[in-house]
Amino acid sequence: MGGFVGILFSLVAIIVLLPIHSVGGTTRSYEFNIQLKNVTRLCHTKSMVTVNGKFPGPRIVAREGDRLLIKVTNHVPNNITIHWHGIRQLRSGWADGPAYITQCPIQTGQSYVYNYTVVGQRGTLFWHAHISWLRASLYGPLIILPKLNVPYPFTKPYKEVPIIFGEWFNTNPEGIIAQATQTGGGPNVSDAYTFNGLPGPLYNCSAEGIS
Repeated sequence: MGGFVGILFSLVAIIVLLPIHSVGGTTRSYEFNIQLKNVTRLCHTKSMVTVNGKFPGPRIVAREGDRLLIKVTNHVPNNITIHWHGIRQLRSGWADGPAYITQCPIQTGQSYVYNYTVVGQRGTLFWHAHISWLRASLYGPLIILPKLNVPYPFTKPYKEVPIIFGEWFNTNPEGIIAQATQTGGGPNVSDAYTFNGLPGPLYNCSAEGIS
């Protein structure tokens, strides 16, 4: 009996230590370069922290069971982390992104590779910065398709158009939260709500000088 229990324990230990890999999953690699870029909205131009110079940031597309390797390189003075909102981090908690909780922030000139596998999930999620108020400009869609040859739970869409909601601040969001922290009051509201980074037509100067 003792020998059987020992063998069983060894097998369980081996299974627990095995990495999570989905059969047929693909490894997908992305490069996120955190950089400053001048962006104009509502006739206000300001230098913003962006991913690859885009606002909102780039779209990540994967299939259920895929492994994602996202290399984030910080070219700005701010410390950076990225959170993959809604992703179940199964034994990959170090890839979750909350600053000072699951990782130290990525400092200027440094890189970090987020490494995780999408397990048992499909749908439209999003990623965003998870330090200070940098999520005001560092965010983008994260789309998880079904596995190959696995049908949608509804009629396959003819076309997919991701829409991501956000906010635009004419001033630096970091200054807004700093002021709120100093006064003890709530932060000032944004100057516009955005769809895919653009304000709607009801705002003054909403379509002029967009860059």
